[in-house]
Amino acid sequence: MNKLELQKTANEIRKGIVSGVHAAKAGHPGGSLSAADIFTYLYFEEMNVDPKNPKDPDRDRFVLSKGHTAPGLYAALAEKGYFPKEDLLTLRHLGSYLQGHPDMKHIPGVDMSSGSLGQGISAAVGMALGAKLQNKAFRVYTLLGDGEIQEGQVWEAAMFAGAKHLDNLVVIVDNNGLQIDGNVADVNSPYPIDKKFEAFNFHVINVADGNDFDQLKAAFDEARAVTGMPTAIITKTVKGKGVSFMENQVGWHGKAPNDEEYAIAMAELEKAGEALCQK
Repeated sequence: MNKLELQKTANEIRKGIVSGVHAAKAGHPGGSLSAADIFTYLYFEEMNVDPKNPKDPDRDRFVLSKGHTAPGLYAALAEKGYFPKEDLLTLRHLGSYLQGHPDMKHIPGVDMSSGSLGQGISAAVGMALGAKLQNKAFRVYTLLGDGEIQEGQVWEAAMFAGAKHLDNLVVIVDNNGLQIDGNVADVNSPYPIDKKFEAFNFHVINVADGNDFDQLKAAFDEARAVTGMPTAIITKTVKGKGVSFMENQVGWHGKAPNDEEYAIAMAELEKAGEALCQK
């Protein structure tokens, strides 16, 4: 995809996020929206995956370590064709396979059940090691929240990945600056994030604007060229990106828009989509 196509796709994914969370009357829109461009680049440009063959043993793997942002992952999977987009409206409903957190047993395209913060990266590290032991060429990607990396298990996994030279592993940190209790720097500062990963023998790439596709492309291209060590991509993003009243507002970490807010959000996204179509 070219940049404009990626931007249009990301806008559709944002619509899916807002629609799903509104229909569920619960969920986590803020961090899903901040990562929408990352989801888009991974599934439509970077990763070797095929919705027609979701269990291909040679596919790239993705683990959503910050599993509460499942609305973002689900919207990307639906846009990619893993399941019907209308199913997003069943998010968190009784009997729906789209649970509040990713479920690998019931959702096509989900490689790991996640939601217990800090644990997803450990699973991703295990997958990357497994690929090495089996002489498989697939790559493993995992997305973490900046609040999530306050968990100690993240750094145990990072230590192991660095020690085992897992150059088929890419750790992405969605650094939107906010977590459920407020500013990450005030709650329990994880900074400097880049220096921490460097200390665990990672190649580190800082992305000044993680919502910009040119910068994401440069980062993932650089990661592909790295040998002998895992890569950490630290992306500075905007919480709630794409919906004006949600942007940089911690209150939208984990609540659903009401009907009026939903209408405003969708109107904004429709307007953004129309502007992209005129380019």
